[in-house]
Amino acid sequence: MLEWLVINSWVLWLALFLVLAIVEMMTLDLFFIMMSFGALIALFTALLAWPFWIQVVVFCVVALLMVLVVRPVGLRHLRRGPRDRATNVDRLIGESAMALEPVTDHSGMVKIGGDTWTARSSDGSAIPAGARVAVARIEGATAVVYPAAEPGPYPAQ
Repeated sequence: MLEWLVINSWVLWLALFLVLAIVEMMTLDLFFIMMSFGALIALFTALLAWPFWIQVVVFCVVALLMVLVVRPVGLRHLRRGPRDRATNVDRLIGESAMALEPVTDHSGMVKIGGDTWTARSSDGSAIPAGARVAVARIEGATAVVYPAAEPGPYPAQ
């Protein structure tokens, strides 16, 4: 079996390419696609009938170069953009909210947009229920807020 795999190594590289591409589709972190590219180049070396050990070296070198050189550039381009393209909790930073119950440095509840969040005060001060606050940052599932001077959107601190 092992001898057949070495002789028909293109099957191994094709399978590895497909598996790594599928894993990348599930994770979306630009790591496995870089390794997948290494498997694709190794597939071409197998089709050129290069020795198996050279195919493995080509795979390792190409995958390593892709991860170290291309991935950081790709991540930088994906994360670049204006504030209106912020996603997930990053979009909440600086948003206006209302305290649903008193917010202290240990507990509280606020309503941000249409969602209710556990909250705590960023400076340790007590914020009364019904007061306007702004989101300083998000820590896990807790919004860290500070008192807002007036209703409306607030810049991030």
